[in-house]
Amino acid sequence: MDPVDLTGMSDHELKEHIRELTREEREVSYRRRLLHGHIEIAKSELIRRLQGRDEGELSVVDVDSLSRILANRLPDMERLEDELDRE
Repeated sequence: MDPVDLTGMSDHELKEHIRELTREEREVSYRRRLLHGHIEIAKSELIRRLQGRDEGELSVVDVDSLSRILANRLPDMERLEDELDRE
């Protein structure tokens, strides 16, 4: 977003600019919440699949680690991705 010269705006223009930025922020926030929900659903599906396996390529992943990932502990997610990439 390019910087805007707020000092050159009329009161009406400044209020409209604030409304536009607020609308844009709400859209971004909504999109972020949707993406977060999709991520959590995908993580839950991965955990469900891993819990049902006794052996196989993904069985080496610790289910407890995956549970911590669902609690938004990103270093665990990075470790999981590294483990999956090595296989």
